[in-house]
Amino acid sequence: MSERQEGKHHAAQIVHGIKAAGGKMGEMIGVKAPAPKRQSRIKLLLSVVSPSDEAKLKEILDDVSVGLSWTFAGTGTARSQVLDYLGIGETEKSVVVSLIPESGEDAILRALRTKMALYTVGKGISFTIPLTGISEVTANGLNKAVASKTAEGKMITSQERKYDLIVVAVEAGRVDEAMEAARSAGAAGGTIVRARALENDKAEQFIGITLAREQEILLVLSKRESKLAIMKALSGKVGIKTEAGGVIFSLPVDKTAGISAADEAEMRHGEEDE
Repeated sequence: MSERQEGKHHAAQIVHGIKAAGGKMGEMIGVKAPAPKRQSRIKLLLSVVSPSDEAKLKEILDDVSVGLSWTFAGTGTARSQVLDYLGIGETEKSVVVSLIPESGEDAILRALRTKMALYTVGKGISFTIPLTGISEVTANGLNKAVASKTAEGKMITSQERKYDLIVVAVEAGRVDEAMEAARSAGAAGGTIVRARALENDKAEQFIGITLAREQEILLVLSKRESKLAIMKALSGKVGIKTEAGGVIFSLPVDKTAGISAADEAEMRHGEEDE
């Protein structure tokens, strides 16, 4: 190594040492280093609100960021006296699925929480689900609509997630049994969506069962520590080998709004500290 190269290497070591010392000093006096920047991804935002709030939700999405959305009708769980994660008192629900840029995720949830009063438990709920892929044209188009093309902080890991979305597809008329089973394992409630199974002859041949064509889908938002117990109870009561013929799976949930008073208070406190 030449004398000049040695000088550059030595200078680089000094700069690195200064940065490291500065970071440690910052931690000691309570100053946080800026969050790392990374390319913004597209995420799925799932919202369960009253039908009258559909337009307001879309207006907020487009005002704060951007969202490519679809909506379909659902109903709350049968027992209205049970406090429901996804709504209290109303039976008609709109399930709104939106593709949003990750760089706008926090701002969107904050706006939905305040402008739609999602901090009031039972008003509605929104949460984001990570995607493993999306068409490049769609992703580029949505990211072009927002000012920031990057997101802050690290991606949420499995260990950091607090909730999962449990999805149960059962024969029509059996969804109450599914909800009973979920409640027996600690679930507070869910949302029901009517569905129709397609011609699944090939898959059914390998599974060894024929699925009913008319089905109902139950969506249950579960705390992570309760997920396995709820899924086990569902499997025993309405699983694939029962008369209900239920197909059960879960999806990871990243960030939420409107779940519980305690979670909303914690979220607002965290936003005030930023």
